[in-house]
Formats: sequence, C-alpha cells, structure tokens
Amino acid sequence: MKKTLLALLIFFTGALCFAQQTPVTKANYDLAARFSPKKVNKLVFSTAVTPNWFKNSDKFWYVWQTPQGTFYYIADPATGIKKPVFDNAKLAAELTEIVKDPFDAQNIPIMRLKLVDDKKFTFEIKSTLDVEVKDEKTGKPKKEKKTHGFEYDIATNKLTEIKDYKSPKPYPGWGNVSPDKKVVLFSKNFNLYYMDMDSFEKARINDEDSTIVEHQLTTDGTAEFGYGSGNSDFYATDKEKNKRTGAFAVWSPDSKKFAFIRSNTSKVKDLWVVDVLAEPRPKLERYKYHMPGESDSPSRHLYLFDLESKSCKEISTAAFKDQELRIHTEPTLKKDMFDEIRHSVWQGDVNKFYVTRTSRDQKRMDFCVANVAADSVKPLVRESLNTYVESRNVKFASNGSEFIFWSERSGWAHLYLYDSNGKLKNAITSGEYHVEDVVAVDPALKVVYFIANAKESGENPYYTHLYRVNFDGSNLKLLNPGNFNHDALASDNGKYFVNNFSRVDTAPKSTLYDANGKKLTDLEEADLSQLFAIGYKFPETFTLKAGDGKTDLYGVMYKPFDFDSTKIYPIIEYVYPGPQTEAVNAAWTKSMDRVDRLAQLGFIVITVGNRGGHPARSKWYHNFGYGNLRNYGLEDKKIAVEKLAAKHKFIDQNKVGIHGHSGGGFMSTAAVLVYPDFFKVAVSSAGNHENNIYNRWWSEQHHGVLEVITEKKDTTFKYSIDRNSQIAKNLKGRLLLVHGDIDNNVHPANTIRMVNALIRANKRFDMLMLPGQRHGFGDMTEYFFWRMADYFSEHLIGDYRDEVEIPQLNND
Repeated sequence: MKKTLLALLIFFTGALCFAQQTPVTKANYDLAARFSPKKVNKLVFSTAVTPNWFKNSDKFWYVWQTPQGTFYYIADPATGIKKPVFDNAKLAAELTEIVKDPFDAQNIPIMRLKLVDDKKFTFEIKSTLDVEVKDEKTGKPKKEKKTHGFEYDIATNKLTEIKDYKSPKPYPGWGNVSPDKKVVLFSKNFNLYYMDMDSFEKARINDEDSTIVEHQLTTDGTAEFGYGSGNSDFYATDKEKNKRTGAFAVWSPDSKKFAFIRSNTSKVKDLWVVDVLAEPRPKLERYKYHMPGESDSPSRHLYLFDLESKSCKEISTAAFKDQELRIHTEPTLKKDMFDEIRHSVWQGDVNKFYVTRTSRDQKRMDFCVANVAADSVKPLVRESLNTYVESRNVKFASNGSEFIFWSERSGWAHLYLYDSNGKLKNAITSGEYHVEDVVAVDPALKVVYFIANAKESGENPYYTHLYRVNFDGSNLKLLNPGNFNHDALASDNGKYFVNNFSRVDTAPKSTLYDANGKKLTDLEEADLSQLFAIGYKFPETFTLKAGDGKTDLYGVMYKPFDFDSTKIYPIIEYVYPGPQTEAVNAAWTKSMDRVDRLAQLGFIVITVGNRGGHPARSKWYHNFGYGNLRNYGLEDKKIAVEKLAAKHKFIDQNKVGIHGHSGGGFMSTAAVLVYPDFFKVAVSSAGNHENNIYNRWWSEQHHGVLEVITEKKDTTFKYSIDRNSQIAKNLKGRLLLVHGDIDNNVHPANTIRMVNALIRANKRFDMLMLPGQRHGFGDMTEYFFWRMADYFSEHLIGDYRDEVEIPQLNND
C-alpha cells in the first residue's frame, strides 16, 4: 500500500510539474493590438514637466495633459506655489462667445501659446469657419480656417481678442541671425550671403519676395568645398543651388565677426540610393559618404570672417592627419530655449574663441584657444587614450579666467578646473562614478551643478541624479535623492530645478527643488489609470553577472499582461550593442512597441546591458568591445538568457529569439551566426552588418583604426573588422532581414551583402525591403512591427498567419 501511495505521489508530482510548464501555442494578437502606440497615446498623456522659464524671474510655466484635458500652470519657486494660468471652464465660455465654436473645459484647442514680457500669454484658436485670404506668394485668393488671436493678462486674468489678427509665419530655418539682430547670414550656391532684418522679415512672409536685398560675401565656394549647409546639395540642380540654405557659422559676442568650419570633400567618394517611388521616374540620390579605412578623407578648415572689412582668413589648426574640428558655442539659455530666434555665439569674448581638434583615430584630442588676431590656434588641454577620447561642452566661469573640463582620463568621467592658460588647478570630482554633464555654474559661489550616475550605493548605476560641488571639490552634495532615475531641469542660475523621476516599475512624478536640495513642492504625477484599466502591468528589473563572472549587468523583463505561471514562454531579447547606449530603459516610458507590446503576443521579452555597451559606466566597461565590434556583446546576451531560464521555469531556453534595429540589427544577426544552436530566430532591421562600408566616424571610433607613419613621415590608416557575411555558413535558425531601400545612413548594401553571403552559403532565410523608407522606417514602422510579430509567432510559438490582411493595422 505504501509503495502504491508513493508511486501515485511521484506520478501526480510529475504531472504537476509538467502542468506548470505547458507551452504557449497561440499568439495573442488581440492583446498586443490593444497596446499599439496610437492607442497608448490616447490613454496616457503627459509624463514629465518641461519648464518654460520666465525671462526676468525664477518663475516658470508648463503644460500638463491628462484624460480630463489640458492644463496650464505657473510655478513660483520662491513661494513653492503653483497656480493655474486659466480657469478652463471660464476660458472655454469666453472663447465660445467670441469664436462661435463650442468649447468646454476639457476641449480648448489652444495653439502657439507664448509668454510675452513675463506679463501675458498670447495664443491662437482656429475656428471651423472658412475665410478667404490672399496667398502671399501668388497673390491669388484662397480658403483657410479663420484663426483668432488672443492675449491673456496674468495679473488680471483678462482675455482680449487681438483685432485683425494674422497668424505669424515662422522665420525661415536658413537664417543665422547675429546677436545684435542686424545681420542674417545664409548660404546660396555654395557661398555666403547676408541680409538685414527688414529683408528677413519679408522672407518670413514670402521667401520669393523680389524686394528682398541680399549681399554676397564670398565667391569661391564650390559644391565640394563650399560655405554653409553640408553635403545635401552636392548634386543639387541649378534651381536648388540658388535656394537659400543654412550657414553653420558662429558669431562673436559683438556681432562683428563670425567663425566657421569649411569642409573640402572633393576626394570623398560618392554613394547612391535610388528612390524607386519618385515620379515620374525613379530618382538617383547621390551623396558623399566616407567609409572606414578609406584614404580619401574630407579635410576641415577653420575660417574667421570680419564683417566690417568683408575679409576672411584661415586660421591654422594643423596637428593630425584627417583631423576633425569643432567650434565651441555658448549654450542656449533655458529662458531663451523657446524663442523664435536663437543666436549661435562662440564661447569666449570678442578677442578669442575655442576649438577642439581630434585625430582621425580619435585617440588624441586638443582643446585650443583661437585668438582673432592670430593665424593659428594654441592648445590648452591635451587628452589621449589608447582607445578613444570623448568630450563634453566646456564651461567657463570667473569672467573667463577659469574653465571646467570633462574628461575620462582617470577611467571614469569627471570634472577638472583649469585656469585660462590651460593650467590644471584641481580635480573637482573623483571616484568610481560617472559625471554625465554640467547643467549650471554659479560663478559667484564657485559652485557647479552636474548630472552623474553610479554614485549612490544600492541603486541601479544607470539612475542619474543632480549634484552640487564647490570648484575646489569640497562639499559634494546629492540634491535629488531617491532610488529612481532622475531628470533634473535646472534654471540658468541653478537656483531651482524641476525633477522628473521614475523607474520602469513606477509612474513618473515631477517635483520642484531648490539649489540646496530642499523639495519645495510636488508638481505632477502621470496618470496611468486608463492604461491599467485595460490590463497593463509594470515590467520587472533584474541584475545578473556577465560572462566574466564579475561585472554586474542590469536588465528589464517584460511579461505578457495575461501571464500564466503554469506556462512556459519563448524568450526574445531586444538588443542594441552600444557602444553609445544600451536598449535598457531606466525610467518609465510609453514608447513600448519593441518590448511591452511584443511580449503581449506570448513572449518573455528582455533587455539587458553588456560589457562594451553603455558609456555611463567606467571607461573599461564602455570600451570593452574595442577591436572586436562584431562579437563583444554576444556572450553576455547569451548568458543573460541562460541565467534567467535557470531561475524562472516559465522561460523556455530552447526557444530564444533576438531582435534589434541598426546596431541591434547587426548584433541580432551576429547572434544567430556566432551562437547558432542557442539563438533560434532573429529579426534584424536596418543592420550595419558590414561595418567596413558603414560610416567612418562610428566604425573607426568604436572598433579602432590603425594609424601608420612611414619612415618618410607619411601617414596612412588601416582598418579591418569582422563582418556578419563572413560567417553566413553558420546559420541554422530562422532569420528575417529588413531594410529601407533609401536608407542613406546604414546603406541597404549592408543587408544585400548579407543576403548574398547567405545565398552563396545555400541558406534559407527571409527578407523584407521597405520601399521609400530611410533608416527609421517612417510610416511603415507599424507594418514592420506586425511582420516581425508574425515571424516570431510562427517560429517560436508555432502560430502561423497566412491571411493576406493585417487586421491590426486596419483597425488601429
């Protein structure tokens, strides 16, 4: 009897274990469709406060949208009080009486809201009434909806209609306006021109106004060595050449001079894409594209133009062969961020400005001063590393006698204080944490406010915080504590900041702090109630060790919202290898189509970092993949799945998929070729599979290029990299390759060469070319998502879709 009972116990225990691992056999398309981007945007509205700072006080205003409507607030940090700009119900009634269209508190279609003189708001309301107006270009009458203009006095709460209102047109994007607003610089036919503000105002109304007066400044510009707008017009038609385009110049503070970098691309070879959808005939698009290792490189030249004498001189910057140049500009003040005209002004004063020059292999960088009276630049700070040097904007203080410099020289990103002659005074920050950037400087108190991560013990090291510290490195203080990812938006003087914070498993909140870290008031919390009402659940975070058994990796797991612990699910990794970022969210976001929505079909979807991925950790971590750009992250991706599957019985380690876009497309294909017995299905979109034909700057920086100097002192560059096509013979699983046919970033040749290699290796695979789409897939993004859903559902779940229609697209 006892033996019988034991046998039955073993049987039922085994049966129970088997029941706990029932495989998913049906993809849940309906659940995935419920969380499309369009539908989510109708359920979740504002998730962060963006402060619009007043010009002459510390106040700011912001817009907050909820399911109940759109609300406008003014916050006064001095008092810690926020108040509505409008009484929405009262405003709706007043607007209804004037416009004659019905409005209510929940539906007020305010457009072009603008703060004027810190005292009043102006805005527009477009009515349903058709009116006849004159077309400014043709002079002929045309019909359009009547637009009403209004002023709203903040102090009196009085609404006034602006009589005979005409909606102002935006200023043309090609205008580079001097700080004194007297001169507008632009480019035409590869040369520099200028006009005065009166003519610019005319161009604002009608760009083809014949009374516009323009003055030519240069005559020697050519398509391949021009002034202004870059390579988009190398092969422009005569009509296109004579259109005004932007001039990328940087003004002196007194508006008397401007500096610019002129690029000679005459030796750079062409690349092409064919727009097969162009009418009436397919159109060839030609552009300059420098590939890694190529000797025919663009050359950069620094010029200074004196507007009064109309003279131009080149300033010598020679240091490295094929070097890159950057002129440092003053950051736009927060209070000016939404101005119609913003000025590009150099850092420095009327007598000097600053330039960074970087060697082609990006292992050396010089921060230099350029005196306007001199003919060459002078190095102030020299940086070098055996991998590559990165930089941030330099912050000046004490009337230019000191500057704050960002560097990774210690193996971590930190701040250093220099005098104006380039002498190091002291390190401002130090330790095993990462300083991301400076957000404000108080020169009077000699305090710098900066964003950093990985400093707070017990937290995800990717969570950012705001800190303050004295110039001499003393009194370092955390200003926005809490185990969340914090996005601090500081005022120009650093006295106050809006703190938007969340994790992937919390609703976003916004608070207001002062410079001492005192919380002044709670501002907002994102309303996710409608999302939860249709079944949403937060994802889960996890931590595990990398392939070296030492390095911590951080990830997020997305489960189906109808998750059943008795089932076993295929697992998909959404990947981006870095090295400039990792595809792992630290904060909550409603952009969930490649993770949350994909999981709803019946998958466990994970994102996890890898050594060589994110730059916001140590330099060692960031540069782990240097010299091994194809394979460096794959071991960690594989181990992450293995460790999670060992921990969770609901993960089926025998059904592993992987997907990524761009660098992630490259990585996902590499994964099914390097570990063909582990990764069974890949969907790889817009992948740079052949990094020998991707752009020079990304490929050479992150993989490395060898600078060779001969006995004759000639310098050449050698580049070699492993490519996906070289291991096409390894494919065992299912692979879907997707690309836009006019992708002028990652050229379609990357995918087509991969296709060729697979065909030569006698492999079955799948391919989808999206016509008329560039790197981001544009209006075919949703189509691509559902084709990806089909592919993973068929090959990981076994749920095959053979109907022609995609109902999820038709019903969205």
